[in-house]
Amino acid sequence: MRKIVIPTDFSENAMNAIRYAVELFKYEQSEFFIIHAYADEVYDHNTLVSREVFDELKETVHKNSEDQLTKILEEIHQISPNPRHEYKIQSAFGTLIDEVNDLVDKENIDIVVMGTKGKRNDRNLSFGSNTLQVLKYVKCPVLAIPSGYSYTQQPKKVLFPTDYLLPFKRRELKLLYTLIKSFRSRIDFLYISKFDKLSIRQEDNKNFLSAGLSESEFVFHTVEAEDLTSAINTFIQKHEIDFLVMINSRHSYLESILYQSTIDKIGLHIRIPFLVMQNLQRY
Repeated sequence: MRKIVIPTDFSENAMNAIRYAVELFKYEQSEFFIIHAYADEVYDHNTLVSREVFDELKETVHKNSEDQLTKILEEIHQISPNPRHEYKIQSAFGTLIDEVNDLVDKENIDIVVMGTKGKRNDRNLSFGSNTLQVLKYVKCPVLAIPSGYSYTQQPKKVLFPTDYLLPFKRRELKLLYTLIKSFRSRIDFLYISKFDKLSIRQEDNKNFLSAGLSESEFVFHTVEAEDLTSAINTFIQKHEIDFLVMINSRHSYLESILYQSTIDKIGLHIRIPFLVMQNLQRY
């Protein structure tokens, strides 16, 4: 059974990610955990002056959180009464990263799905602050859904930029393989470099990819470019890509994009679903 976590801040963007997820996995036996972490809402409140007020506010926010989660559950059952799906809701007084990571470990979660942005929905940013934190620090594959992006058809053209320097995790490669197989997608591997020649390590990792996806349709590309984000954006537009996959790890393509000094400098303009696989110690 596929296990999926969907964080929500009760925004339309979060609800859109839920709708996308239930459609994406509609043919799979799946267990969805919809979680709202509300510690920041309490601690950041302007009216806090005493412990008594704090406790009252905490209880109020908790009650509101549970009520809204219940409403989400009712809406899901209306839009997708799928017998293959089970749903659990969780209201947690904690930070988003801590609560999602705890749930990932406790339930052995396969994937986290969320919107690229939350309530603020700043058009000038590629990712909202919560989404960026999850992409960086949650130890699990994360699928980010852009604002307003609806599930109209299965993704057919998948782009996977990679430098082949990282050893891929079997569990995550299996996740990618099952998605591609069920969608009958083609995956384009994009190597951005000034040099065509690969090292022995790169060749081994490339061969591991080929073996792990041997029953899928895939093509390897090499593009010479100075700027990673421009090369990726150009390839997406030119080849009409509708699903993006990247690895987040030390010295990876994605690290160089995410770990910049300010969020505003991220030039990867995500308008399609974006799967970030975490190259960490989970098997």
